[in-house]
Amino acid sequence: MLLMAAGAMGFSLLQPKQSKDADKNTVTVTLGDIEENVTAQGKLEPKEFVDVGAQVTGQLQKIYVQIGDNVSAGQLLAQIDPRIYAARVQADEANIKNLQAQLVGQQAQIVFSQQQYERNRQLLKTNGISQQDYQNAEFNLKKAVATADSIQAQIEQLQSALSGDKTNLGYTKIFASMESTVVDQKAREGQTLNANQQTPTILQLAKLDTMTVRAQVAEADVMRLKPDLPVYFSTLGSGERRWQGKVRQILPTPEVINNVVLYNVLVDVDNHDRQLMTGMSTQMFFVLGKAEQVAQIPVSALGAHVRNEDNANGAAYRVKEVTEHGVQDKIVHVGLRTRRFAEIRDGVAVGAQLQTVARSDDKKRDKGAPAAGVPRL
Repeated sequence: MLLMAAGAMGFSLLQPKQSKDADKNTVTVTLGDIEENVTAQGKLEPKEFVDVGAQVTGQLQKIYVQIGDNVSAGQLLAQIDPRIYAARVQADEANIKNLQAQLVGQQAQIVFSQQQYERNRQLLKTNGISQQDYQNAEFNLKKAVATADSIQAQIEQLQSALSGDKTNLGYTKIFASMESTVVDQKAREGQTLNANQQTPTILQLAKLDTMTVRAQVAEADVMRLKPDLPVYFSTLGSGERRWQGKVRQILPTPEVINNVVLYNVLVDVDNHDRQLMTGMSTQMFFVLGKAEQVAQIPVSALGAHVRNEDNANGAAYRVKEVTEHGVQDKIVHVGLRTRRFAEIRDGVAVGAQLQTVARSDDKKRDKGAPAAGVPRL
């Protein structure tokens, strides 16, 4: 009796374990949302920004704004010492006045030479003067006209120089080119700026209402992307919030980082609430396809691909459905597919039980690797 009771107890203990193990090898066709996407890392930057630099050399006298200030187009941002350029303008204006006075005198000389020439020409007809005197009068007239033309050319040259010096004088006042926000300051008051070799940057302005994510996508995935493709992303510390956008551009020239080829994909996003900031890291999700409340199963339940059964509903796969009458082979057509789940468009109904497929790599792992938390001997 004791032996029979012990056997019955052993049998009852084994039964739940076997049922539990069987449940591990089956999955249920359920309703849910499925999304096929490409993931990538990205960095935020303003869509529109400008580096405000100095076009003339001199000491930076005053900066009228601070980082974080909102500025309007045409607002004065900084002032470079204008005294050298103002002196050049004054010198040019004085030289022009001097030449203009010379031109007035020379024009009077032309009038006098013209009158003398006309008088001598009439006298020559009556032999009142010699041929030599007539030629001298003609020479003096032409010389006076040439001298006036030379003075006029000098005036035009100085006016050109004056225009350039006035322009440089205007460059000593630096204005905002657009309505924006001051996001960075590169120079300090009192610093001498040298614009002869390269344009020194004083401030950086940016429009922060629209930000751009520069996402780096692997070459294996970039061909699946296209302009206007919907995108969403999250940032560190944003919690459950997601920002939505669309692909604006895929830059054709890649960056090679540690022998990995990455393409920059630009995504614009609204930022009127100013929660997004320059330099933030983002986790990008490029949505290739999305279906809501559709039949889906884990990928582990998909068997072999049946090419001759593919149709408009998608690729065909074999599955094993567990029914009251035993395990039956079925063919299902798969729509969207991620690394974990696949959309089932036909072949089995929601609620059906399917056997999972033991793959070769899983068998090797089960045979050669210890269980979690168990050290390898």
